[in-house]
Amino acid sequence: MTPSEKFLRKLGLKAKENITNDDSAHEENSRRSFLKKSAFGGVALGTATLFSPVEDLIARTTQKVSRYSAPSDLKITDMRYCVIQNVGRTPIIRIDTNQGIYGLGEVRDGADERYALMLKSRILGENPCNVEMIFKTIRQFGGPARQGGGVCAVEMALWDLCGKAYNVPAWQLLGGRYRDKIRLYADTPEAPTLDEFKEKIRHRLEVQGMTWLKMDISIGEVKNVPGALNNTKFWGSNLGQWNGGTMDYANTRHPFTGIQINEKGLDEMAKIISEVRSVVGYEIPLSSDHYGHFDLNNAIRFGKKVEPYRLAWLEDMVPWQYTDQYKTISDALETPILTGEDIYLLSGFKPLIDIHAVDIIHPDLATSGGLLETKRIGDYAEEHGVAMAMHFAGSPVSFMASVHCAAATQNFLALEHHSLDSPWWDTIVKTTDGRKLFEKGFANLPLTAPGLGIDLVDEEVKKHLIPSDPSYFAPTPQWNDKRSHDRLWS
Repeated sequence: MTPSEKFLRKLGLKAKENITNDDSAHEENSRRSFLKKSAFGGVALGTATLFSPVEDLIARTTQKVSRYSAPSDLKITDMRYCVIQNVGRTPIIRIDTNQGIYGLGEVRDGADERYALMLKSRILGENPCNVEMIFKTIRQFGGPARQGGGVCAVEMALWDLCGKAYNVPAWQLLGGRYRDKIRLYADTPEAPTLDEFKEKIRHRLEVQGMTWLKMDISIGEVKNVPGALNNTKFWGSNLGQWNGGTMDYANTRHPFTGIQINEKGLDEMAKIISEVRSVVGYEIPLSSDHYGHFDLNNAIRFGKKVEPYRLAWLEDMVPWQYTDQYKTISDALETPILTGEDIYLLSGFKPLIDIHAVDIIHPDLATSGGLLETKRIGDYAEEHGVAMAMHFAGSPVSFMASVHCAAATQNFLALEHHSLDSPWWDTIVKTTDGRKLFEKGFANLPLTAPGLGIDLVDEEVKKHLIPSDPSYFAPTPQWNDKRSHDRLWS
């Protein structure tokens, strides 16, 4: 006789598999007897429990740890997606399993869902709890910037699944937490006028309760000031940093534009920062980004001009690939230097960290390799005396993945929030433990909710799908078949 059968016999019950049709009335009486005894014995049973099989009743009232599945038997059965109108476009993926639980992941903002879908054939049939093994299988298909989005989306979804399977938060699977709340820094884009920009800053501080700010300060701010810049007319009047053709300003690396900033231009840009500081004060950290495309010499000149304003960091002064140039800039300036949102894997960060070319690394978890790889990046940086902030500009799915990683990484400073002005951004998910996603400048870490600790609100997500693809987690059988040999060695 099994232990469960002995337990049932003490309660006057029989195991379900031994009950015949003739015994159905006895089974119902036994169930009622068990419920009555349980109630008088002080066992709290929820409404759903009252209508569960006898075995489930016993499991729920005698086990201290409740699992959502049998983890060792989990298998990946499908990958589906939807694309929302967030920072242009943001694909969300869902990895399904044979046990009904699923994991959510996100391809980086502005990227193509096919970066993730092409990985489906590599992960079907695998146990999603083998996160590192699967990651090593698919990481060859990632790359810098948006190219890393597919691998990272899958990795996020696997941790969400694994946490649900074992009924623990993702941060616990990364080794535990250093903090319960995650400090956020607010991205504050440029505004048409300085007064409007200052008003945005006031809103961030007084209404939204932010404790760390970041501002864009581009040479575009002074493009119409006579004598501020040299060699801009060749590139057109807008100096736009996004889109454009292969040879346009937007896609020409900084050392190759030939644009220089005159003293008048530097003074005007410094004046803008001074005005913002007059609103913010000096207690609030103020970071800076998006300066435009000019070389390291002008970057140093700009950096020296704004040193009196004690910026928290100067971000992406030149392309991240130029390790030696970052070292030159970092050695020349007192303001901390930061880069990293487009770097893939720890191997991409090591050259910058090893020679202390930057003071702060800045991975975007949706590019850098997902939760575990980003924690490894942070840990490696910590050993070399380099801090870590985190870039983020996606949906609440990637946001929560970043929150879990930040909680588990000791040298973490602050996580970007890029959608503070979106009225619907946080309505597309619900937290599975009832907490608020964030409040007063800090994200709330789920202390008990399994996985990432969120679920989608279907009706809300559907309101914000991109018009060109309104599908919502439709089947994707066309991505089931693997058609190439992936081994990288002979």
